[in-house]
Amino acid sequence: MLGKMMDQQLLISSLIDHAARCHGRTEIVSVETSGEVDVTSWQEVARNARRLGSVLTKLGLPQETRCGTIAWNNRRHLEIYFGSSGAGFVCHTLNPRLHPDQMVYIANDAQDRVMFFDRTFLPAVANLKDRFDTVEHYVLLGPRDDEAAQMLDGLQFYDELIADGDPDFVWPELDERQPSSLCYTSGTTGNPKGVLYSHRSTLLHALVGNQPDGLAISACDTVMPVVPMFHVNAWGVPYTAASAGAKLVLPGPGLDGDSLANLIDTQHVTAAFGVPTIWMGLLAALEKSGSKLPSLTRTIVGGAPMPPSMYTAFRDKYDVELIQAWGMTETSPLATVNRLLQRHEGLSTEAQTDIRVGQGRSVYGIEIRLVDESGNVLPEDGATQGDLQVRGPWVVHSYFNKEDSALTPDGWFDTGDVATIDADGFMVIRDRSKDIIKSGGEWISTVELENIAIGHPAIANAAAIAAHHPKWDERPILIAVKSGDVSEAELLKIYDGKVASWQVPDRVIFVDELPLGATGKVVKLKLRETYANVLLEGAA
Repeated sequence: MLGKMMDQQLLISSLIDHAARCHGRTEIVSVETSGEVDVTSWQEVARNARRLGSVLTKLGLPQETRCGTIAWNNRRHLEIYFGSSGAGFVCHTLNPRLHPDQMVYIANDAQDRVMFFDRTFLPAVANLKDRFDTVEHYVLLGPRDDEAAQMLDGLQFYDELIADGDPDFVWPELDERQPSSLCYTSGTTGNPKGVLYSHRSTLLHALVGNQPDGLAISACDTVMPVVPMFHVNAWGVPYTAASAGAKLVLPGPGLDGDSLANLIDTQHVTAAFGVPTIWMGLLAALEKSGSKLPSLTRTIVGGAPMPPSMYTAFRDKYDVELIQAWGMTETSPLATVNRLLQRHEGLSTEAQTDIRVGQGRSVYGIEIRLVDESGNVLPEDGATQGDLQVRGPWVVHSYFNKEDSALTPDGWFDTGDVATIDADGFMVIRDRSKDIIKSGGEWISTVELENIAIGHPAIANAAAIAAHHPKWDERPILIAVKSGDVSEAELLKIYDGKVASWQVPDRVIFVDELPLGATGKVVKLKLRETYANVLLEGAA
């Protein structure tokens, strides 16, 4: 016998309706491309989302049409998130930091028919227009701009478009398994691959991921997603914030430390989300400004492992809790969050820190495991390293426009990470499988070497890579960016007692900057292309 309960579809439109109904007057603060700060509310965002949904419907676009966006974190982008998906279309966020050829590939692979974009990206869109095969409607996110109209034939303007929309538009009744949004991987090893999220997967991700041991966003929070809305749906924060009714601060294009510190202080941000490079920039800005971030209680750190030195700096100097989380485009992205257990409360500060800098435990709904090269499941003892695999209701099954399954024969997704898991389920990413160094048959973690280097006060950033070696096959070298005065010998000295002597890098190469990819991660492929043979030079 079936359960005798109401059966309602899990839809994106229900999130924005809830936010408007129960948190309508809660502010949405948006930094525009002009630098002006626009203050609106969940009620107004919901009204504009309905207007947009009605306009897209009147265009005669079929259900599940992909609507591309090339935009910063701002109010209009937020309205597209809800307006396009709520009306049965697919919100497809494009990463403007990708190479133009990849942008064209993604837009054509997705078959975007509408392209929304900020004024910043007008020159790029105008240059690429003839290469977009399917785009019919180009919409500038803002009011009428006569100069912009001269640059792109047929350009439409968002504010004019939604002014003709219906604020009482009735959201269609959709199947919760219908696609709602589309994001592409960063494509560092070939063409990017699309991950097509459903209404159901997105709702489950937003609701389950917001447990007390998850993101823990409430209506009393002021939330600032610094992670771009074009990167895995800003980690789902817009959806989670709507479900909780939190005040949302959208930082626009200014993601430098000074701008973020000012926003945090003036808007009284309590929770922020971003990659480690963002928070390293914020730390540098705080040293100059003297701000103590009195409102900020926590930041969620993802995208790359968090250096222990950064964790302790925020904790000791600013009383801000850094919470490491882990996921990827294929996991929507939230899979694990690092929150301590009750029995950890009696541990020393140092012991707690050792736990907190790992990637944490899987949230409910996500299962993780380790396997060896033959697919055998490995023990969860905190020491055995293996390939990390994951499964759950918001994990990819197959990539967009690809018929083949992306899963193992027994239904798990292979993440490409090498990790350990302990008896309590705490997972630590030891390396990417393509980055880990195998020296003389023994593994060396680049993450560990990098964290130690970044802990030196004169190092701003560092990356460890494998270099070819005539005897040991591979040896670690360190590529570092200085923030002060330090020599190669002095930097290598800090590894004493922290790693085995054979794991210490053979060389340190100082550079002005590290190559960063479209999501703010260091592109180690470029470093290997440049420095892979540095230990062979001069070897007889």
